[in-house]
Amino acid sequence: MKRLLTGLKPTGNLTLGNYIGAIKPLVDLANTNEYEILLFVADLHALTVYQEPDLLRDRIKKFIAMYLACGVDPSKVTIYIQSDNTYIPAISWLLECNTYYGEASRMIQFKEKSKGSDNFSIGLLTYPVLMAADILYCDADFVPVGVDQKQHVELARDIAIRFNKKYGETFNIPAPLITKAGTKIKDLKHPDKKMSKSEDNPSGVISLFDEPSNIIKKIKGATTDSDNLVYFDEENKPGISNLLNIASVMTGRSIDDLVSEFKKENGIDLSNDKMAMQRIKDAAEKAKKDLSGMMSAEISIPFKYDFKQS
Repeated sequence: MKRLLTGLKPTGNLTLGNYIGAIKPLVDLANTNEYEILLFVADLHALTVYQEPDLLRDRIKKFIAMYLACGVDPSKVTIYIQSDNTYIPAISWLLECNTYYGEASRMIQFKEKSKGSDNFSIGLLTYPVLMAADILYCDADFVPVGVDQKQHVELARDIAIRFNKKYGETFNIPAPLITKAGTKIKDLKHPDKKMSKSEDNPSGVISLFDEPSNIIKKIKGATTDSDNLVYFDEENKPGISNLLNIASVMTGRSIDDLVSEFKKENGIDLSNDKMAMQRIKDAAEKAKKDLSGMMSAEISIPFKYDFKQS
């Protein structure tokens, strides 16, 4: 069985966009039993910018609890924390010594975050090499990524091939598993940009940890338009289209079906969609129960993956 690796970075708050774009597809993939799936919490990656230590530890547990609450089954998905495995930073150093500055500096994230400033940490530059270590450490065959993240897997491949030529066959050569362009959930207040877990304006973001009453308030305050017509058109009606996307994914109904219903009701009010609201509420409640046990536990969540070589 081929091994698939995916990760989550414990920064910001998990949003409805994360559920629809990352968590739900992971649950669906695990249920196919097609791959051996590894899910790691990338807490070392979070350190490229300052993280308050206690808050980071708390967030690690909250994120894992929410993934479990949303259906990630630890009997099908091996979960581990990046920093629990000391081989990863050690391998990262070996890979850094076999990576050229030009390769690292061409990464999109580095160019975007370092643009116009010399005041950034070296970690921002070496971040993609640590990603390569995550991938090569566990002999991953596939890494699911969007088109914009494909270059990180390609860098891991280049480094692995170079290392193997120098020192003998050491690392498995991974391949990107390009994820299908799924439904993109946008900010409720600014539907021209995606819903982000690091967004400064919380009123446009549905956190998976929000209380149901707060979610209803945010949806009622979502940006729409003034013509009071309900139809799907992401270019001309981004706010309405965003709400239709959310309702479609959360209820399993087609957008055409929803449009017909809302036309009859002369408007769109997702907060009255009991099925969509109940699914969000159920996940939040289960996460709270999972979290209550984790918060009294040690920071090392009891789902670890250790590749000790003899």
